[in-house]
Amino acid sequence: MSQTVELPRTAGPDSGTGGAWKVIVRNDNHNTFDHVAKTLARVIPGVSLDGGYAFADQIHNNGLAIVWTGHREPAEHYWEQLRSAGLTMAPLEHD
Repeated sequence: MSQTVELPRTAGPDSGTGGAWKVIVRNDNHNTFDHVAKTLARVIPGVSLDGGYAFADQIHNNGLAIVWTGHREPAEHYWEQLRSAGLTMAPLEHD
């Protein structure tokens, strides 16, 4: 008869670099639609200017938008670039 051995966890469930890390932009009163859209198109891979405007509309209407999801290192990189450009960022979230 085989036996399953469960090894103890060495870190918490949110400590890994893999998985779905969410980069979230929040609505604010100081960034224009143009600035948000152009910044997202410049920083986030695969986001066109039209996609940036769609995100800007979602941010305006819903108060926030998840603009990128993926591994932790690129998420941190995109988050920092967006924050440095003046966008209002929520803390990184992990699924």
